[in-house]
Amino acid sequence: MMFNKTIPALFIFGDSTADVGTNSFLPKTKIRADFPHNGIDFPHSRPTGRFSNGLNSADFLSKLIGQKRSPQPYLFLLKAGLRKRMFRGVNFASGGSGLLDCTGKQLNVVPMSKQIKQFETVISNLALVKGRGAAKNIIAKSMFAISVGSNDIFGYFGNQSTFTDPTIFIGSLMTAYECHLESLYNLGARKFGIISVPPIGCCPSQRIHNITGGCLEIENTFAQVFHSSLDALLKKLSCKLTGMKYSLGNSYEMTINVINYPQQFSKSNMK
Repeated sequence: MMFNKTIPALFIFGDSTADVGTNSFLPKTKIRADFPHNGIDFPHSRPTGRFSNGLNSADFLSKLIGQKRSPQPYLFLLKAGLRKRMFRGVNFASGGSGLLDCTGKQLNVVPMSKQIKQFETVISNLALVKGRGAAKNIIAKSMFAISVGSNDIFGYFGNQSTFTDPTIFIGSLMTAYECHLESLYNLGARKFGIISVPPIGCCPSQRIHNITGGCLEIENTFAQVFHSSLDALLKKLSCKLTGMKYSLGNSYEMTINVINYPQQFSKSNMK
């Protein structure tokens, strides 16, 4: 695929699943990944601030649409000279962040609302360099990737002594998600690639709360409701917002299949 002819830039928002180093530029944050064994499978086994052994979702998406490497973090570009290096995209994702401003607040990370404010700065700089008309055209053709929501659910379970029906809380997350998507749309975004929440109850940090050592199924239930609610929200918005196009990735199904049927994803079966 010829990247510049189809998608001029890639803008990435979200949490640690897409962070390529944002938190390394936050001196007060408690959530960092710029140390071993993060990046052990990255070229030269270098920790880059990714919360991963190697490449993460932002990197793979960038490759799929034709970029040689994924866009740099906004805070890095801000320090290096934003105007000169933002034309193929910017990564705003911050590990530990969420849809809600209260999520990760004590961790000093960058929530979605602030990530969108940072994007506004990028638009202003783009307009100064390219002109308003050209900047508007670039934004309209660009892809907006979002991977967020897990930390909001973690925060909910961390702060609740009793857990009720997921509908009410997930509904509040969808209200926030709708607000963020409309904000991006009003700033010119039209093409969205969105990843829903994976089976977060199967994370090691959550399994320890299950006396059997298995997945914490109540959290997985919330993740499933999150996906179905997000699917409904995106269908509604695509009818409401002229020109909006989206693709929703079911991270729950993709991941739970690997957990439940690992043999099907072994190297011998993938040749």
